[in-house]
Amino acid sequence: MNAAHELSHAVRTRRREMGLSQKELASLSGLSRATVVQVERGTIKDLGLNRTMSMLHVLGLGLTITQPHPKLHLEKGDATPLELAARTASVSYARSISATDLGAALRTGEVPSEFEPHVCALLEEGPVSMLAKAVEQVHLQWDVPRDLVWANMRHMASNFKATRNLWNAKG
Repeated sequence: MNAAHELSHAVRTRRREMGLSQKELASLSGLSRATVVQVERGTIKDLGLNRTMSMLHVLGLGLTITQPHPKLHLEKGDATPLELAARTASVSYARSISATDLGAALRTGEVPSEFEPHVCALLEEGPVSMLAKAVEQVHLQWDVPRDLVWANMRHMASNFKATRNLWNAKG
């Protein structure tokens, strides 16, 4: 698989999972919709590093893409993506949200009231790459479709009146 095809597949897959239109991805990454269409078709001649990185950043992807949904390769003792996300969400609070509670929230879109500030902070400030890894763990661990987990995050962000542009895109 050549690089243009890998980029095309990864961008289209992640954009759809996140519930973003091509126009919304273009707006969030500072590109034209025509450019996003060309990237997704694999027909763009030269996107340039800065423009590529801008689009990948919005999607929580890196420059080196090996497959659209990498399996979670955890060494014994490594924290899982949900554990890392739960720690990140809890950094400013006396009581911590557990990875189990965070996973339940991502699966259902429902957050216990005592953890609403935690999840709100995570959705507003957590790196998209961290959120994407948490989505992948929920998908693999509980067989929840990735697009449903992203939709649940958008629903929660809407309930919290999140200001992050990612959550305010109208899919």
